[in-house]
Amino acid sequence: MSLLLKIDPARPDPGKMAEAVRILKGGGVVAFPTETFYGLGVDARNEEAVERIFRIKERDFNKPVALIVAEERDVAPLAEEIPMTAKNLMQRFWPGPLTILFRATPAVSNRLTGGTGKIGIRIPGHPIARLLAAGITGPLTATSANLSGGTDCSTADAVMQTLGDLPDAIIDGGPTPGEAGSTILDATTLPIRILREGAIAGSLILNALRSAENSDPS
Repeated sequence: MSLLLKIDPARPDPGKMAEAVRILKGGGVVAFPTETFYGLGVDARNEEAVERIFRIKERDFNKPVALIVAEERDVAPLAEEIPMTAKNLMQRFWPGPLTILFRATPAVSNRLTGGTGKIGIRIPGHPIARLLAAGITGPLTATSANLSGGTDCSTADAVMQTLGDLPDAIIDGGPTPGEAGSTILDATTLPIRILREGAIAGSLILNALRSAENSDPS
């Protein structure tokens, strides 16, 4: 049976957060709330734990899995290059529901890239998600806590009904907005491409890019 940890996002209980981090560090799977839907997290550096994510979700291995990190400095070990346009968007929209694709370094598992050589990363706007990444001092998977192709879950109850006792722990941080997933951009192309418009409108992204171009002294 999954361990249920009820945690108030406004006042995260240090003991319960420490327990969730302990599970992650031990190769466990933890479902947790984000600023969009509930996610399914493992320490992305643990290959066996990553494999468990795919088995739990019944996900094809050719589908990539995005990551969340706690701080902007945590991107560098995962991305071969961080273009200036991407840096501008990171400063404007992070923490928040913007996933940016970078060319992955060799440190990133091929399972996570889906064989594309690219990895999606964001700093989450939800305090519990960010604290988990900070707790493991590294990248945390942020794939949706559902069966592949199924409905996204916006409550811990929905996660339990969908995945049963497959996760080692489920953090109940209350309902999430559940309206749209993160917006996804590809920063490996020039110009940057919007692959999926989600919680952040594409018009806001384009305006931010134009503003950055207009302020560039070069």
